[in-house]
Amino acid sequence: MHVTLERILVIRNDRLGDFMLTFPTLILLKKALLTTELHVLVPSYTAEMASACDAVDEVVIDPGPDTGFSKQLELVRQLRKNRYDASITLFSTARIGWCLRFAAIPYRLAPATKAAQVLYNHRLVQRRSRSAKPEFEYNLDLGLQLLEDFGVSRPPILVPPYLHFSDEHVARLRSQFCQRHNIAPQRYLVFIHPGSGGSANNLTLHQYSELTQRLRSYREHTIVISAGPGEEATAHELAALLPDTPHVIYVSDQGLRRFAEHIQFADVFISGSTGPLHVAGALNRRTAAFYPRRRSATELRWQTLSVPEHRLAFSVPAGVEEGDMQAIDIEVVAAAIGERFLRP
Repeated sequence: MHVTLERILVIRNDRLGDFMLTFPTLILLKKALLTTELHVLVPSYTAEMASACDAVDEVVIDPGPDTGFSKQLELVRQLRKNRYDASITLFSTARIGWCLRFAAIPYRLAPATKAAQVLYNHRLVQRRSRSAKPEFEYNLDLGLQLLEDFGVSRPPILVPPYLHFSDEHVARLRSQFCQRHNIAPQRYLVFIHPGSGGSANNLTLHQYSELTQRLRSYREHTIVISAGPGEEATAHELAALLPDTPHVIYVSDQGLRRFAEHIQFADVFISGSTGPLHVAGALNRRTAAFYPRRRSATELRWQTLSVPEHRLAFSVPAGVEEGDMQAIDIEVVAAAIGERFLRP
């Protein structure tokens, strides 16, 4: 295909965790297409993380499906004005398919799934519902398909971290955090994020409480209970269950980027399969995550972007209801986290 790629639009406009798993694809495209502008279409609440990705040149805000025809028309006009040579839709809906078509983008690539696939002139069969590999690899396959279609060589293999903030800045932030909460600087900071935003199965607060009591480290540690907007009550409920465990509450009320900067200084990040977990993965932090056994939500499909030695996953065992998170053995979890992440 003999077309100059001056500007590409990548669409992943659903949840935060889903968007974080596009970072390898965005970096791949930027490394392969150094002179091409890379734009992303995202909802407003993930825009901060899109801007934090070094591969992204411009963020376009998706008004969402519930904003009426006039807002969709504005989006089409903006996309047409930006004159994209190609688009990659990582999460396809009919609304987005129509917008891209009306924006007259000549090359429109999407997974060959759902009825919306007829709105794209380039499609890749993936069968993501089988959950045969990680979500980020499905995303990468679409990026690689575009490069192949345009005769562009694949760049060298990418390695984590896919997101990184200045070490000096993060060290200063950690120091300030420890001073504010009277935490000795040599202690491990073990982040636990008990909220899920309604997007994933998670442990109960009593399970998290048991986990903190069973954790053993070769150096003393402090539990940091993290919470996003609307999750403050959950954080305080968990804190009330930890009368004898050193802990503090960190409420992310200064935006996603500042939350991500705090996650970068976490020694371990523990949560269900939710957005902040995948931020931690993109930062290559040590992560411990909990998953149901449901095929669409497996630990393989939604594994974090951390290198394997920085990644632990615990799933509902066979023989019980696939979503019964209380069947996860917390004693086993605590021992694994301590052995893998909390030793010298």
